[in-house]
Amino acid sequence: MPNASPARAATKVAVIGTGYVGLVTGTCLAEIGCEVVCVDRLPEKIAALQSGRVPFYEPGLDTLVLRNVEAGRLAFTTSIGEAVAEAEVVIIAVGTPTRKLDGNADLQYVYAASREIAAALDHFAVIVTKSTVPVGTGAEVRRLVSEANPSLDFEVASNPEFLREGNAVSDFMKPDRIVVGTESERGLAVLRRLYSHFTESGFELIETDIKSSELIKYASNTFLATKVSFINEMADICENVGGDIEAISRGMGADKRIGHAFLRPGPGYGGSCFPKDTLAMVHIGERALSPATIVETVISVNRSRPHRMVAKVVRAASGEVRGATIALLGLTFKPETDDVRDSVALIVAEQLSQMGARVRAYDPKGTENAKSVLGDCITYCDDLDSAMQGADLCVIATEWQEFADKTPAYYRDALTRSIVVDLRNVYRTEDMEAAGVAYHSIGRPASAPASAAVEIGMRAVG
Repeated sequence: MPNASPARAATKVAVIGTGYVGLVTGTCLAEIGCEVVCVDRLPEKIAALQSGRVPFYEPGLDTLVLRNVEAGRLAFTTSIGEAVAEAEVVIIAVGTPTRKLDGNADLQYVYAASREIAAALDHFAVIVTKSTVPVGTGAEVRRLVSEANPSLDFEVASNPEFLREGNAVSDFMKPDRIVVGTESERGLAVLRRLYSHFTESGFELIETDIKSSELIKYASNTFLATKVSFINEMADICENVGGDIEAISRGMGADKRIGHAFLRPGPGYGGSCFPKDTLAMVHIGERALSPATIVETVISVNRSRPHRMVAKVVRAASGEVRGATIALLGLTFKPETDDVRDSVALIVAEQLSQMGARVRAYDPKGTENAKSVLGDCITYCDDLDSAMQGADLCVIATEWQEFADKTPAYYRDALTRSIVVDLRNVYRTEDMEAAGVAYHSIGRPASAPASAAVEIGMRAVG
């Protein structure tokens, strides 16, 4: 149950948008005692949410939604007017997808929400942008609201989200930091009260101006993306000159100035944030005549990554995958989510299929979303065994715990050729080698036990 102070009246909040950010934000604010109304245009989505059914997979969120709906702290509606009727804080949490034309964030939904909020509000409120938006968006929101409702008394603020898919609830409830950008003490006071549950528990509230707040989100994500691309380049160097990327990551991460986070090599970053935000940062730099050349390189490195992964699979298959049956484990861009946006696994699956391989894929949560992207160019399996049994080789594309729980012997016995290409370094090389598996991972020497078969269709000995 929430730990809101009984001496303090609950803050009334409207959240515009029930996507990933909006639903997590609204639900968690309700959990700490706020009175929250979330808005979405789709009646069927609202009906599902009212019964506790969440339209995407996020561990623990469905339980929180149902609990707070039943407690009367969380409600859903299709009407912005109904949502903002008594709101002190109105949070804009709509999508900001990448514009295909120029790579910038598409702000049409933010601006549309601003106009609708202005038309519906008849009392003072703080309008907060939680969507990830380029610097200067707050000023434009203020202009649009003032233009649509000149007599309205309001404040504008920026409050970027820092939620990791698969860990969003814990990230909100135990934040590394809370960033708020405001224009006045009046607006800041409202947000201090909104987040007092956290500050009284010792979590840091970073108070700044709106432009700095908007940039903090992009700067954070582009820096993390930089770490990902950097360690992947180091892994490539290890494969070419010798060395173990795992040892290098440990050695680097032990330096407190660097840290261990995001120093795990892999197939490249994906998902809804890093690809979009790195492109937007480049666009911000271009508009400011301050090119973000490091970020441009990060994007270039990441774009080449899927093709390197496909080449790794082809090499492991002795140079030819045509006619081979490949078990692809994982379709989402990371575990504990059903999100396949910019997932490297999908690119690998499609390219291997185009090269003549028969790809059998299994993912615990992401299959339906993957089907909408890949169509029928691959076979989708309902369980791990269906994908694995009798396949020539296996590609681990997402580090789901279900895959890691299997012993090396499982892979040896299930696969015709006992070849595993691990794009996530789930296993220790020596364990796979001891089990008789030809094991190819990222930035580490390949294991090629003498027992591994070479020809497709031959059973490995051992």
